[in-house]
Amino acid sequence: MEKDLLLDKSYKCPVCGAAFKSKTVKSGRAKSIGTDLDLRPKYSGIDVVKYEAVVCPECGYGALAKYFAEMTSAQIKKIKEKITPQFIKKEYGSDFYSYEDSIDRYKLAYASALAKEAKASEKAYISLKMAWLMRGMRENLPKEEEETKKKEIESQEEKLLQNAASGFMEARMKEDFPMCGMDEFTVDYLLSALYTELGQYEDAVKLISNVIVNREAPTRIREKGKELKEIIGEKSKNKS
Repeated sequence: MEKDLLLDKSYKCPVCGAAFKSKTVKSGRAKSIGTDLDLRPKYSGIDVVKYEAVVCPECGYGALAKYFAEMTSAQIKKIKEKITPQFIKKEYGSDFYSYEDSIDRYKLAYASALAKEAKASEKAYISLKMAWLMRGMRENLPKEEEETKKKEIESQEEKLLQNAASGFMEARMKEDFPMCGMDEFTVDYLLSALYTELGQYEDAVKLISNVIVNREAPTRIREKGKELKEIIGEKSKNKS
């Protein structure tokens, strides 16, 4: 069961100093079953993406776990001015987070990223993971809700993928690597995958071709790139 793969991790809010706990996936307990084209991780019995946004229950500051403690005094001031006054306290699932819970938490993380004027890469990464959440929600819709909700969720996923692609492209031109834990070749692979999913095949093939021919790119990424280039070719043929 999902709850058996989780534990409550302790945090201290860098904005208000509150001590609280947030659910996280136990290390090494979830079994990997692969990744999607855009590197979304998939595990048996749990969607790990649901547990990557951390939100302070007292002041409303939120971020992806890897960024949660990274705050300057100027950013703390902005959160106190722009997020906390509008924050309404909310209880999330006691055993596990539903997709609705997790999307709500990611929205707070994105609002906080905007308020603290985070880097384009951080905002893009949140958008990407929210798109993955939408995909997970769509894949797990009860049969009776598929007709009414599937198209709406797909539309939201596409908008978030577009936000992620434009954000990562901006970051690629302005920021240093590694970016969100990824080297430049992984980011270019990811961008190519996102453009493929969005039907922008010309942009996708340009990026991935550069990865494939670059001898500095890791072998794993070059091999994935070759597979992606074949997929782009098939999709672009079908489109025409």
